[in-house]
Amino acid sequence: MSERTPTPICDFVRAYAARNPVRLHMPGHKGGDDLGPEPLDITEIDGADTLFEASGIIAESEAYASRHFGAHTFYSVEGSSLCIRAMLFLAARRVPSGRRARVLAARNVHKAFLSAAALLDLDVSWLYPASDCGLLASDCTPASVEDALQQSDEPFCAVYLTAPDYLGNVPDVAGIATVCHRYGVPLLVDNAHGAYLKFLPVSRHPIDLGADLCCDSAHKTLPALTGTAYLHAAQNDRYGFTQNAKDALALFGSTSPSYLLLQSLDRLNCTLDDCPKQLSAFVPKIDALKNELHTIGYRLLGDEPLKLTIDANAYGYTGSALKEALRSCGIEPEFADPDWLVLMLSPCNSDEELDRLLTALRSIKRRKAIIRLQTPYAVPQIACSIRTAMLSESERLPVEKTCGRVLAQPCVSCPPAVPIVMCGEIIDQSAIERFRYYGTKQLTVLKKG
Repeated sequence: MSERTPTPICDFVRAYAARNPVRLHMPGHKGGDDLGPEPLDITEIDGADTLFEASGIIAESEAYASRHFGAHTFYSVEGSSLCIRAMLFLAARRVPSGRRARVLAARNVHKAFLSAAALLDLDVSWLYPASDCGLLASDCTPASVEDALQQSDEPFCAVYLTAPDYLGNVPDVAGIATVCHRYGVPLLVDNAHGAYLKFLPVSRHPIDLGADLCCDSAHKTLPALTGTAYLHAAQNDRYGFTQNAKDALALFGSTSPSYLLLQSLDRLNCTLDDCPKQLSAFVPKIDALKNELHTIGYRLLGDEPLKLTIDANAYGYTGSALKEALRSCGIEPEFADPDWLVLMLSPCNSDEELDRLLTALRSIKRRKAIIRLQTPYAVPQIACSIRTAMLSESERLPVEKTCGRVLAQPCVSCPPAVPIVMCGEIIDQSAIERFRYYGTKQLTVLKKG
């Protein structure tokens, strides 16, 4: 964008705080400064606009964000979780009354998808990988999506992808979008980890690749406060999602949105002006880092530019062991499990920090590769809907005592996992072995009787 983007929300709040009025309204701290940001923490007073009925400074700020992303962009201060629920609602409401909404989804969904499926009573058909990939992302392809759409007796209201996934795998969003639109089905993408993809020299953002709805977590890869996110609808809006987007967000969202987080999104509009230049300078540094790690003997996974996912087993360690080694050097990774170590990088990481990371990884002596868990994997049997499973009476049991029982609640706190068993599916012995391997000790299952 050619001109520096204004910050209408920030300007209003700072001017309000500078006037130092006697605050006889919420929040209860009345603008004190015990923590520091209280003077900037306001509520929906005159002039501050209202997030879900925006017509003033919030609408103005969202319009600037829309220009940056080339989409109809709406703010969330409850993360991508809120946007995921809103996306699914917008797709489901297109289904005629009396018919249950059906969604075709890759299996590596965030647990917010499952809560939305329960609340909306969605009928979910899962896309399974062509081969057993443990807890890696489902290898969803245009061909697998087309096969599923062709073979279905009933129409789907949406196809749903997670792209990129937590480990940095990115499916062919453009190819899948082409298939979806050929069948008249909207494509919804959880792009929580890929907000920055818009600002690469060649955009790899899902909206630019043909997605109809998409969510980004601003705080994951852009310099914004935790909890900030975007809901994007495609500019052509072929399914009319934009008109009802605010209502969909309001259906699941708090009526008390944080103005501290709104200011963070608002201020980010200025930062996004510089993002393409910053990424153009930073991505080659990460490419060089990855090449050096390959030379040392590390095996890396995924093709997302700013994510560094190390196959710890191939280097002779568990991911958790590599994590502890880095922590001893003052480096805090994003995630580790028995197999993988994940680090998330951004232009906010200095050259000195990248050098420290390389030095630390170089200092870890390579060992004989660890052979991963190999257990036969069977597609779980479905006993009931996700809604029935999540809303029915349940009990928590040791994993060893759950064979044959029906999973009631998500057992993976967040990605990267392709869930071993989904809510409403029957737990078998092979699933129990996998739960043990990944350190899951208890499961919430439906009560018998």
